[in-house]
Amino acid sequence: MASNQECLLENGTSSEEEVHHGRTARQLSASALRKKSDPALPNSVQNGHLREWLVNLQVVLLGTKLSVLLPTIPLSIFAVYYGFGKPWIFTLSLLALTLLAERISFLTEQISYFTGPTVGGLLNATFGNATELIIAISALSQGKVALLKYSLLGSVLSNLLLVLGTSLFCGGLANLRREQKFERRQANVNSLLLLLGTFCHTLPMLLQYAGNSAATKDQTLQFSRAISILMLLSYIAFMFFQLWTHRGFFELQQVPEVDGDEDVEEVAEIGFWSGFAWLFAVTAITALLSEYVVGTIEDASKSWGLSFSFLSLILVPILGNAAEHAGSIIFAFKNKLDISLGVSLGSATQVAMFVVPCCVVVAWIMGINMDLNFGLIETVSLALAVITTAFALQDGTSHYVKGLVLIFCYIVIGICFFVFETPVGEYSETLRTPPNPRQFP
Repeated sequence: MASNQECLLENGTSSEEEVHHGRTARQLSASALRKKSDPALPNSVQNGHLREWLVNLQVVLLGTKLSVLLPTIPLSIFAVYYGFGKPWIFTLSLLALTLLAERISFLTEQISYFTGPTVGGLLNATFGNATELIIAISALSQGKVALLKYSLLGSVLSNLLLVLGTSLFCGGLANLRREQKFERRQANVNSLLLLLGTFCHTLPMLLQYAGNSAATKDQTLQFSRAISILMLLSYIAFMFFQLWTHRGFFELQQVPEVDGDEDVEEVAEIGFWSGFAWLFAVTAITALLSEYVVGTIEDASKSWGLSFSFLSLILVPILGNAAEHAGSIIFAFKNKLDISLGVSLGSATQVAMFVVPCCVVVAWIMGINMDLNFGLIETVSLALAVITTAFALQDGTSHYVKGLVLIFCYIVIGICFFVFETPVGEYSETLRTPPNPRQFP
């Protein structure tokens, strides 16, 4: 593995303090699935540049326990160009995205070692939900707004109910003799932002009952675009609150023990510019595979006999962030609930208050009519999930019953969308200026 000194030289700095700083909860959660790779083979290469490239290649490709999914990346591309069944393409691409989402988190963390905690926090805010954002843009480019809405809603619901619920449940069972506590102020701030997001989704949904359908639909669209800008401004204010004025609410006081035996020294494994290069490459591959997922999900739904809404709202979000979710549960076992809450609430807040309004604005620019009306059942599910989560976290303590209730709420929603079949005509929204259709190969 490349030494920390080599990484510092690549960045042009020699101050060791610049790479030793606290990591975010989401970065710590993802790190639970990482592993050290053997540097013996790359270090045997004499050429310095080639040796550095091989070390970086080994760290990026094999530095995670999810590296077993690495073959799904070339297999996905192979399946597309050799005409495999679309359900196979969907499955392979979705599994590959599970690995790529974890690698994006890793590379963002590597870059943040050189930028300091504030810029690192901004990078995490930008790339924390890169997979969801890339899938969303891909869905927009193909005019599949219904798929976009379901996948983003599913990401929020899975973080609030499934991930947080499983973390509280497992942590409660593993620490029956100890009272589990967490930073209530952090939970309150995130819950407040999520309630604001729910508010901004509920009113556009209710507008459809206020007048004639044609006029109301246009009013809902204009209203959604206006409040999307306000949602983005509120998220910017939240980032200012989190990274500058009230950083203490969100800082982790102690770096957790990943292996449970000793503290892991926080050092960069790859250089600054190498990190950017690899982040660009991984993001490009993620965009390609997202195109495959979006282009084949309807055929997979028909082939497997599963409703389109269930597949896009339940399955896609769970696998897309499986690495973060697993890490959150691992740290809950270790009675480190602040990390688990930082992952689940932080991700849900980012999707609801940043990714969703971003998609509305991007769709506006592309000439696509996307509003914040996600539908009656969908909006009610979101509202109930946010309210239930806020009640569960209001006292700053946790036990396994709270987690069990959240899990049961998620199961109820899952059953609802398993039996709820979205009409085929609603898969794609009407475009203001229809682009040339992009046929999936």
